[in-house]
Amino acid sequence: MAKAVSIYDTTLRDGTQGEGFFLSGLDKIRLAKRLDEFGIDYIEGGWPGSNPKDIEFFKEAKGITWDHAKIVAFGSTRRVGIKAEDDPQLALLIEAETPAVTIYGKTWDLHVTEVLRTTLEENQAMIYDTVNFLKSAGREVFFDAEHFFDGYKNNADYAIACIQEAARAGSDGIILCDTNGGTLPSEVEEICAVVQEALGETAFGIHTHNDCELGVANAVAAVRAGASQVQGTINGYGERTGNCNLTSVIPILQLKMGIEVVPRLEKLKVLSYFVDDLSNNPHFLRAPFIGQTAFAHKGGTHVNAVKKLAESYEHIKPELVGNTQQILVSELAGQANILIAAERLGLPLKQGSQEAKDVLNMVKTLEHEGYSYESANGSLEILIRKAMGLYTPMWSATSYQCNYRESEEMEKPICEASVKVSVGDDQWEYTVAEGHGVVNALDKALRKALLPFYPSITKISLVDYKVRIIEGQDATASKTRVLIVHTDGENIWGTVGVSDSIIEASWIALCEGLDLFIQKQK
Repeated sequence: MAKAVSIYDTTLRDGTQGEGFFLSGLDKIRLAKRLDEFGIDYIEGGWPGSNPKDIEFFKEAKGITWDHAKIVAFGSTRRVGIKAEDDPQLALLIEAETPAVTIYGKTWDLHVTEVLRTTLEENQAMIYDTVNFLKSAGREVFFDAEHFFDGYKNNADYAIACIQEAARAGSDGIILCDTNGGTLPSEVEEICAVVQEALGETAFGIHTHNDCELGVANAVAAVRAGASQVQGTINGYGERTGNCNLTSVIPILQLKMGIEVVPRLEKLKVLSYFVDDLSNNPHFLRAPFIGQTAFAHKGGTHVNAVKKLAESYEHIKPELVGNTQQILVSELAGQANILIAAERLGLPLKQGSQEAKDVLNMVKTLEHEGYSYESANGSLEILIRKAMGLYTPMWSATSYQCNYRESEEMEKPICEASVKVSVGDDQWEYTVAEGHGVVNALDKALRKALLPFYPSITKISLVDYKVRIIEGQDATASKTRVLIVHTDGENIWGTVGVSDSIIEASWIALCEGLDLFIQKQK
């Protein structure tokens, strides 16, 4: 561990132990390449030979030239009562041909006697023999001291004796594991200070879990006490509540503590989203540093200050971690919110103008009725255009209706929608379309009606549809908010509709989504 602090990623192993987190063998290779490009020092690939995915990963990894990272094979100490050279699991670690190997072993006396069912002396011998065997094979070796903090609190002398055996055998680093995730930062810092003195020249690192939501805090505490390696996963994936979140601890180390750990910190958000997408998990909007709302400002007072001086409400520059500032428009907005939003839409409102006041008042009124403009930038743009006199009605929908009918060809009833629109002077179009449900049928019928007049709408596709019930205590009479997101392949815009009818709310959002595109084409 030559750097002041090295970063060790275990997303490919510990991360995949988390509920709902899955990676194929190919996914693991793709992710490892991205981690390497980002500048991660060590990438733990998994258990060689334990399952087809890991077999595939280590086989492929042998033929890849890694620019920065060292690939790590993971395993355990030798089995009770056999020699290290006779243990088939250790043989697989050697066959993986990785430059580094991590093995875990027991340091909590309770686990030794009750889980391994062996003597304390045999466990120490297992640690020494395994590390010594792997070092003699020319590998860089890390010893994961499993349950170290719980073991230390139960029997400090024995826990220390175990990690000293690993150091005596030549381990390149002793990794202290808070396996149950129940240790406090103050305890971590205090115990790490004892460890540093006990190990002398041997380096130590930290592996924390997030069961008390202290995974990152405990890693930082360990670094303060001298730890020179931090283990964790991207986005904090892992068993139970997860592992130390590298997307938080990396910028803390680099930006807050001045410890250079990765060369391309500005790629952090992209990496985070890549892992979510690869594992088919939603992005955590409120994630520190890289979340969508990490630098989002909503309150009028805050926005007014941020417009003048961004650092007044931003602890770092968003672009340092690949993020961007967001100004949200809502009922809490001040005029500054509206002005910034309009400027970003290319519609410069003047401060103090009647148009700016009108937009702000409309937003507050409509949000009181259930609208929300935080994700509906398209609907907000229509409001601003109307206030500025930059909106010309290009078409209007005079009627629409939906019904279901039985079909001999299909087991389920078919939804049929009809739409009547007027375009310009005395131009009418009446269309009918079938779809998979009401909204899909309405969308098809509306596009069909507008297509003869605005053929460019073929570029538009609907990419998201969300429904939110407002004031649910009103039961079936509750209002419904619908958010629809469209794209033309280059731009993305959201529109919102509110009604006590989910069909009408969807219709409003659909119409505004197409209308905005046509307005811009004009």
